[in-house]
Amino acid sequence: MKNARKNQRGIALYVIIVLVLLTMLLALWASRTAIFNELIVGNDADYQRAYEAAQAMLEDAKTDIMMQTNGASPYPRVDNAKTLFPPDDDAAFDNFIDGTLESQTTKCLHAICEKITGAQDFWNDSTIFNNMVATDVGARYGQYTGATAGTTGNPILADTSAGRGAWYWIEVMKNNPSGTGGLLTNATSAGAVNAKLIYRITAIARGLKPASQVVLQTTAAFPAIAGE
Repeated sequence: MKNARKNQRGIALYVIIVLVLLTMLLALWASRTAIFNELIVGNDADYQRAYEAAQAMLEDAKTDIMMQTNGASPYPRVDNAKTLFPPDDDAAFDNFIDGTLESQTTKCLHAICEKITGAQDFWNDSTIFNNMVATDVGARYGQYTGATAGTTGNPILADTSAGRGAWYWIEVMKNNPSGTGGLLTNATSAGAVNAKLIYRITAIARGLKPASQVVLQTTAAFPAIAGE
């Protein structure tokens, strides 16, 4: 009996050490899982903010096209120093494209652009993208409508620091209202949409995290240009 007790001395200590190590491993696994879940939730929340910001930019661009204001400030495009949307007639449109936009390096001025040719995803080229978000090229939220970013509760719209925040661009294209060869056709008939100009809007919003970016595009067609 004495020999049996002697052989058992120290076994309990080893068992406790093993149990403590297993407990530590479980705790580490649980903490890593919690951190990973927090990262996923944080990334998803940031993406949702960026998505909402991009949607807000699309709506702001549509308001800009219709020459309306969301806020109390005057509409900036009525100033002669700013580029107005091209008139409805073909001659004036051609002059606007060939004379005003064609002379620009980016083919854009005050967020109004020629139809983009070549690679459409300019946001994936850092050099082109930096040119597109330069001053007087891409538009910030409310820049031409008077809308206030602070009222949206979205910090991305209010962030106008270099390379951050959100922008929109409007490509202006001619439609054919005669019923043949139009860019857009009426879903219920063979006729083209009753609009002389088609606008393709591109909105980009960058989240608060470096990897978060949302790009949305839509096409708008209005029966007539506001003010005519």
